[in-house]
Amino acid sequence: MLFRRPADILPSEITPRRFYARRRSLMKLAAAGSILGAAGLLGCDARGQAKTLGLQKLDNAAKSPLSTNEPLTAYQHVTTYNNYYEFGTEKAEPAVYAKRLKVQPWTVVVEGEVAKPRTFGIEDLLKFPLEERIYRLRCVEAWSMVIPWIGVEFNRIAKLVEPTSKAKFVEFLTAYQPDTMPGVKLPVLDWPYLEGLRIDEAMHPLTILAVGLYGEVLPNQNGAPIRLVVPWKYGFKSGKSIVRIRFVEKQPKTAWEKANPGEYGFYSNVNPEVDHPRWTQRKERRIPEYFARRDTVIFNGYGDQVASLYTGMDLKKLY
Repeated sequence: MLFRRPADILPSEITPRRFYARRRSLMKLAAAGSILGAAGLLGCDARGQAKTLGLQKLDNAAKSPLSTNEPLTAYQHVTTYNNYYEFGTEKAEPAVYAKRLKVQPWTVVVEGEVAKPRTFGIEDLLKFPLEERIYRLRCVEAWSMVIPWIGVEFNRIAKLVEPTSKAKFVEFLTAYQPDTMPGVKLPVLDWPYLEGLRIDEAMHPLTILAVGLYGEVLPNQNGAPIRLVVPWKYGFKSGKSIVRIRFVEKQPKTAWEKANPGEYGFYSNVNPEVDHPRWTQRKERRIPEYFARRDTVIFNGYGDQVASLYTGMDLKKLY
C-alpha cells in the first residue's frame, strides 16, 4: 500500500487538530488500561477469565482451518480499543457512545448488477453456516490484534443474488444514524461511510461478513450487527454496521479516498515497504504490548492466499 502526500495536504485536513491533540493524551490512558488488563486487573469472572458483555451466544460456529494459530488479543482490548469514527475519533469513545446504536430491526439490502436482488434480515444471516475465523487485524496506525471473528464467507451471500457479468466491484454502505452517532455531526469523513472491493477480492474465501466475536454477537463498538472483515488489508477497509451492498461496474470512491486520496488508496493492502507520511508501516504494536514492536508482514501474513490476486500490479502505485 502506498501513501502519497502532496505538498498541499496537511495532516490536519482529515481530522481536526484538536482531535490529534486529544488523541495523544487518550492513548496514554489506553496504554495504561492495556497494562492493567495484561496484569489481570480488569474485570474477570470467578474462574479468572475475562468477562464478555454477555451478548447473544453464537455457539454453532465451526472452527475454520483458515485461522491463524497466534495467541488471541484479550476480549477487553478488542472491545475497548476501537476505530469507529461514527462514535468518535478516540479509541475509547466507541465503547462509550456506541451503546446508542440501534441494531434491531436490521436489514441488509443486496442490489446492483445482480440477477436476484435481495434483502436479508440479521436473523437470516445468523442462519448461514457460521465459522470462527481467527484473523489478524492490522491497523494503518501501526497496531494490530488477533481476533476470533464469527461470520460467513461473503461469496455465499453473493452466489444467492447471482452477480452479472457487469459486476466488477462491490460497495459496502454502512449505517447512518444521526440521532445515535455523534461522530457523523463532524466533517471528518463523507457520511455515510462507504467501502469497496474488487469483486475477486470480495469473493475470496478469506473475505467474510462477521456477525460475532469471542462466541457472541458483535458488540456495537465492533460494528454490530454485521461488518466486513478482509484480513490482508488495513483495518479501515472493514466497514462496520453494513446496511447495503451493491455490485457495480465502476470502481467506487471510498470514504477514506474522498477524505485524503494522498494517504488512503482504494486497495489498501498491508505493505510494510511503503510508509505512511506520518509513521512507518514496517513495524507494528500488538495490543496490549506497548513498547514491543514486531515486523509487519506483506499482506498481513496472508500472502500465500492472496498475492495471486495482484499479479502484474504495481502495489506502490495502486496503493
